[in-house]
Amino acid sequence: MHTVAILVLDNVVPFDMATPFQMFGWTRLPDGRRPYRVRLCAESPEVPTEGFALRIDRGLDGLADADTIIVPGCDWTGAPSPDVVTALREAARAGTRIASVCVGAFVLAEAGLLDGLRATTHWMATDDLARRFPHVEVEPDVLYVDNGQVLTSAGAAAGLDMCLHMIRRDLGSAVAAHTARMAVVPLEREGGQAQFIVHEHPPVPRGSALEPLLEWIEDNLAKEVTLAEMAQRSGMSERTLSRRFREQTGTTPLQWLLRARVRRAQYLLENSDHPIERIARQAGFGSPTAFRDRFRRVVGTSPHAYRSAFQGKPAIRVQT
Repeated sequence: MHTVAILVLDNVVPFDMATPFQMFGWTRLPDGRRPYRVRLCAESPEVPTEGFALRIDRGLDGLADADTIIVPGCDWTGAPSPDVVTALREAARAGTRIASVCVGAFVLAEAGLLDGLRATTHWMATDDLARRFPHVEVEPDVLYVDNGQVLTSAGAAAGLDMCLHMIRRDLGSAVAAHTARMAVVPLEREGGQAQFIVHEHPPVPRGSALEPLLEWIEDNLAKEVTLAEMAQRSGMSERTLSRRFREQTGTTPLQWLLRARVRRAQYLLENSDHPIERIARQAGFGSPTAFRDRFRRVVGTSPHAYRSAFQGKPAIRVQT
């Protein structure tokens, strides 16, 4: 039987911890046997969470004979204790498979287990992970990363994807598909976490000379807008305008325009039943082909799949 140890740290995110506990706990072989034994391990017998405390049966010694260790999300602004770091490093040297859910990636990074590897975490924390650990190649747009021995996943739901991937790797697609049905989740999801990112415009200083131009761009997204026209309306040369954009927004005028169009398209996909061809025109992408290509490049999935996932549904009325 394969032992999965979930390393519970202070201020653990309960759902991040429950995800691997349930996924591996629900897995069954065709003859009904359980292939995984799941245990909770921590430094102390009681671990606080938001709203309640967890009673833990095993200490860090429970990691030593585990086949897989999973680190759920926890307080990622600090650093794990030296004992946790040592236990993870020893497990890695012994060849144990080690994975993280959401911001649990910071714990793996603190232990040096992600150095020189690709990794991901929740999209709100990817920039911080890259800044704090420059030797880690952070992938902000994926649901999970499998480096063989070390895996990382994005948010808690992406932890489901990663667990199913590990189950499929261990036991095959049929067993993983049965586990997915038990959890009422798809075996595979289209796209990456880019589709869940809120693409905010880079902030512009109040009173900036760019403000009137940006308002004009927002009002004219459906039209063809060129760099030359932007420069003319702002009273600057194209070169000066590009430099000002870089200084004040960290991006180029055309990249800012693309983000604005993607945001408009996302809004229309979520809040209207307009066909793709109409949305392509309204957001200024021209042809539906160009719209699909650029939307997928930024969001990581197709407009149709995005609409299926995020379009608001009317509430079900209950007859009384």
